Amino acid sequence: MRFTACYTDASIVDGASEAPPDYVQDVKSNSFSSFLARGAIALALLGLFALAGCHNQEAVGSYAAVNHADVLPNVTFTDQFGKPVSLSSLKGKLVLVDFIYTSCASVCPRLTARMNEVAKKLGVEVGQKVTIVSFTLDPEHDTPEKLRNYAEAQGIRGGGWLFLTGEPAQIDQELARFQLVRRRESDGSVTHNVAAFLVGPDGREIRQYNALDVPIDTIVSDVDRSMERG
Repeated sequence: MRFTACYTDASIVDGASEAPPDYVQDVKSNSFSSFLARGAIALALLGLFALAGCHNQEAVGSYAAVNHADVLPNVTFTDQFGKPVSLSSLKGKLVLVDFIYTSCASVCPRLTARMNEVAKKLGVEVGQKVTIVSFTLDPEHDTPEKLRNYAEAQGIRGGGWLFLTGEPAQIDQELARFQLVRRRESDGSVTHNVAAFLVGPDGREIRQYNALDVPIDTIVSDVDRSMERG
């Protein structure tokens, strides 16, 4: 199941979120053989639920990547220091990607704070073996200076973390590569999915995350395992 399909109804505007409902199908029969069959199915389902429960405990908010497109093409954006950055130049290392905008009142700072915890746990690996990239969802207003001020306000220090802006069409095209969309609301806020991605050295996704739910240590472990594999 695609990450965007799972969270299509969990888009957010400055912190509001709503998860899609769960649906359960019930099958009924009056025959004794059907009763026995239902009992066998129930036992099988209990086993599946137990396995699913264990998996969810291990990786809440973490999902296998099913998008095999190159999300780091030869397209140039501008970082928080006003310098051009070609996405293809980031290949050869792991890349952690999320999406924020500087006027976001609550959710984006939370996302950045969580990613900053990941960066702190990875330590010197950030910049050496993994790059963190935060694309703005509001390129119409987020200048490099605003992105730099946002990063400083979030306590982000050192290199290895790029805050990128560009033409609105560029941002929309990059979102489409991750199979995401943004929507401008009448009050100027931006509705978007709460998504983050671990991208491999070849520019293709390795893992995808619900960035508000996934444990920090899960992302760190995914990065560590991917670095070990090369």
